[in-house]
Amino acid sequence: MSMNIIVIGAGPAGLAAAMLLAGRGHQVTVLERDPAEPPSTAAQAWESWERPGVSQFRLPHLIMPRGLALLERELPEVVAELEAAGARRHNMIGGAWSVPAVGGRLPGDERYETIAARRPVLEFALATIAARTPGVTVRRGDGIVRLVAGSARLPGVPHIAGVETRDGQVLHADLVVDAGGRNSQAARMLAELGPIRGTEERADAGFIYYARHYRDSGNGLPEAVQWPLIHQETITAGTLPGDNGAWSLILVASSHDRDLRALRDADAWDRAIELFPEYARWARHGEPLTGVQVMSAGQTRRRDLVADGLPVVTGLLPVGDAWATTNPTFGLGLSMGLVHSALLRDSIDAVDAHDHVKLALSFTEALETTVAPYYQALRDWDTHRLTETGSVLKGERYETDDPAWQVIRALDATKLSHPDLLRALADVGSMLEPAEQVLARPGLIDLIMTLGAEASRYPAPGLFRRELLTAIG
Repeated sequence: MSMNIIVIGAGPAGLAAAMLLAGRGHQVTVLERDPAEPPSTAAQAWESWERPGVSQFRLPHLIMPRGLALLERELPEVVAELEAAGARRHNMIGGAWSVPAVGGRLPGDERYETIAARRPVLEFALATIAARTPGVTVRRGDGIVRLVAGSARLPGVPHIAGVETRDGQVLHADLVVDAGGRNSQAARMLAELGPIRGTEERADAGFIYYARHYRDSGNGLPEAVQWPLIHQETITAGTLPGDNGAWSLILVASSHDRDLRALRDADAWDRAIELFPEYARWARHGEPLTGVQVMSAGQTRRRDLVADGLPVVTGLLPVGDAWATTNPTFGLGLSMGLVHSALLRDSIDAVDAHDHVKLALSFTEALETTVAPYYQALRDWDTHRLTETGSVLKGERYETDDPAWQVIRALDATKLSHPDLLRALADVGSMLEPAEQVLARPGLIDLIMTLGAEASRYPAPGLFRRELLTAIG
């Protein structure tokens, strides 16, 4: 049965959800608070499209292989538009094939294929296809100010029957989808309807990201790095390819590390990246497109709309960062949002969509089994990493009894020493399998811990921190 659906937010998760739902015959209206319409070309999207409601709009982004596989299966027109806009295909482990211990390219490595595009270009492609998708209407500059309550489906539980826009227009809907991102105001608006049982968990994700974009200056693209992230004692460095001969580099530090706030300065940032030779080659190879872009990660947060086995609200379901925000270092956010959108479509298919209680329970169960393990793993990593860097700043060695952290840390240290270890970490990092399933492979943990016993967690421990502080002055 066709539904009238409102989607709050025209980011990647919102537009993907709208197109997937419209593909099932639903009528979908997307309300976006930012007023600017998408430009006519991908180049203009990067140069001039303003999205003030998305603070990370021009920061590095990544579509994981799982996200690309979903797009190719469900929304192939978006992939074609991305490629026409200059997005570039690459393999997440392609740079490691030159390492003798990982065995070169092996059958099955095609599962790590993905496509590189900067966030404005990705949104341009999604918006272009959404604009010509029957059943989808996108209204920009039409943010909402409140949720409209209807007749309750459960005693004492509010039911959302629509929204009120900034201009006072009340829009009714069979379902409201919150794709408002990490700054979603749905929790505040729900509270205005009356007391809502606690459904939110938060954990400190106190990282600061210092990023720069580059473009090809005539030398061609740099040689792929062996692995896109490297962790040092108190800093992480990473590199991401992009579209149209562009790429980006990031440095990530604890927000408590005041000494590294000097990385806001471009000269200091350049000197710091030189301490990572494989990544420094990428910085020297091209022309900077931007200065140092800075973003604080704030908190890792999850908002569930089911508690004690029952919905705390009906008629409202979250996707993307509106459901859970994660550490951007690992680049899972975009792909998690795409997966959420497909799960929402499938949940509506599987139950009577007008039975809002069953729909909420079905969708929550799908999130819990499919994407919650990735959220949990990132939340745990954040906790350990922040504590570890804090210990280094105090001149202490971080020790923990958590076996999961010990195994993951050893896997990261040994990933280039054995073909099974490289692909185990790549399966988790590409969102192809959660860590719990990967680590259950016969003999894998023994192999990790055997090789990890002799592997250094960080190159030049202690010395690197001193070199870093000297470099940034």
